[in-house]
Amino acid sequence: MAWSWRYETADGRVLDDETLSLTLPGELFPSRGDAESWLGESWRELVEAGADRVTLLEDDRVVYTMGLHEE
Repeated sequence: MAWSWRYETADGRVLDDETLSLTLPGELFPSRGDAESWLGESWRELVEAGADRVTLLEDDRVVYTMGLHEE
């Protein structure tokens, strides 16, 4: 199993490291916990770069989507 994040705008447009102007982790995370820990440390940078929400993927399966803005 490999874990990764998909970065999106509020309307669902998928963003990559080029459109975000960030260096994103190029490799997959070995566990869900590692992926979630990385997001916990990086979400503010993602918001500043234009991401509104993220989707956690286990291989190609969507696990969940969540917003990055504080409510």
